[in-house]
Amino acid sequence: MAPGETEPGGTELGGAGRRTRGTRGTTTRGSGRRVGGLAGSGRGDAYENSGSGGDDDGTFGESTDGSAARPGGRRRGRRGRDDAGEPGGRRRERRIGPAQIDPDEDPEAQARAICLRQLTGQPRTRAQLADAMKRRGVPDDVAEHVLGRFTEVKLIDDAAFAAAWVDTRHIGRGLARRALAQELRQRGVDSALVSEAVERLDPEQELATARALVERRIPSTRRLDRQVRMRRLAGMLARKGYGEGLALRVVREALDADEAWQREAEDDDGWAHEPFGADDTPPEPED
Repeated sequence: MAPGETEPGGTELGGAGRRTRGTRGTTTRGSGRRVGGLAGSGRGDAYENSGSGGDDDGTFGESTDGSAARPGGRRRGRRGRDDAGEPGGRRRERRIGPAQIDPDEDPEAQARAICLRQLTGQPRTRAQLADAMKRRGVPDDVAEHVLGRFTEVKLIDDAAFAAAWVDTRHIGRGLARRALAQELRQRGVDSALVSEAVERLDPEQELATARALVERRIPSTRRLDRQVRMRRLAGMLARKGYGEGLALRVVREALDADEAWQREAEDDDGWAHEPFGADDTPPEPED
């Protein structure tokens, strides 16, 4: 078909490119391509540079309204802004920190509710409850009054908290007295109560727990060198609060016992594989 003639369906062929008209707008292909949106969509025509040459208005990769065009004829839009330059849409405000108490309601009732919610899941120390009320904006005098009342009715008992903490953390995690004391101080327990709680832990029980921890880890270290095994096992005990002297003594005893057991196992294994003598000839069956 000769240049300048029109194909059926509204297609006009030219020398440098092809222009197609249809329901999706006008597209020019060749040295430049113009992509138009649907009628009434609010998008202006966008030009995309396809290599060399230019569009019929001398622009490359720019739309008629001045915004940059993305590959494929799509424009990168911008959020609408109001006259003051702020985003036009409504934005959800982010709340930073815990919600503060309502100044129009009784602060003491709100403080009691805060403490009861804190005590629902697990026991808390007096310092932990005081910190929770401070974050919510409870006045200091109201917080002290509520804490005193809760102490009177035994809802707050730092001594019982410390004793229960030592028992559960030593049995469950194998922590020694030094680590237990550090955890209690971090939770605001008084130093006198901390000392009283950790002294309840018998030294013999602490030694037995250390030995049990090492024996549990011994099998996983048998492929390692002795020095590496000693360093890893002693480090494990140190992280749980055991002293250096006790840790090294327990690890040495455990390694010596394990190595002796391995030598005995190897001797027994070698005897078990030589039942027929040196020539590996099975004995003759008896009549």
